[in-house]
Amino acid sequence: MNERFFSLPEERQQAIINAGYRVFSRNAYKNSPMSEIAQDAGISKSLLFHYFHNKKELYLFLWDKCAETTIEFLTRYGCYGQTGLFESMERGMRAKMEIMRLYPDMASFTIRAFYEKDPEINAAVQESYHRYFNLRADKARLDFDPEQFIPGLDISMMYREMYWASEGYLWEMVQRGDVDAERIERDFKNLIAFWKSVYLRRA
Repeated sequence: MNERFFSLPEERQQAIINAGYRVFSRNAYKNSPMSEIAQDAGISKSLLFHYFHNKKELYLFLWDKCAETTIEFLTRYGCYGQTGLFESMERGMRAKMEIMRLYPDMASFTIRAFYEKDPEINAAVQESYHRYFNLRADKARLDFDPEQFIPGLDISMMYREMYWASEGYLWEMVQRGDVDAERIERDFKNLIAFWKSVYLRRA
């Protein structure tokens, strides 16, 4: 990728980014032609290669864009530094819904990319994931007050259970081709309400 892409108007950049997310989220990496992305973005294939030297470069740019955008919006919505777990989660949900309105296929792309097995990009995706995961952990330094939870709760297991439930839910949506922002927001509100009822200490 070169600076020519970033010199484009923001609207044109977003069109190319969304076209990439859309095509890559619906197909395996090797079955996602650059020509289809270019057509979806309303530009020629040669112009797309003018901005990105090859498909791998575009794919990894989109992957990094997911992480950068997520951190940006979580910061903007005040998710970091919260002492209440579910307050942080609710803020995070609102942030992610805003992201989905800007980039409707980003969530689908993220899940598919994480599980992509093509050796050309798998290692790079996993390395980038751990790098950004550690960055988010360092940035967040979440220090949730354990007194908010029911006595004797295995907090690490609670985190794993919520993570598995969330990932499983999103993966099911992707497999069904049914990633709808409003439905996801509604379902996660219900999930958070359920987790509150199970894990929070009664007043």
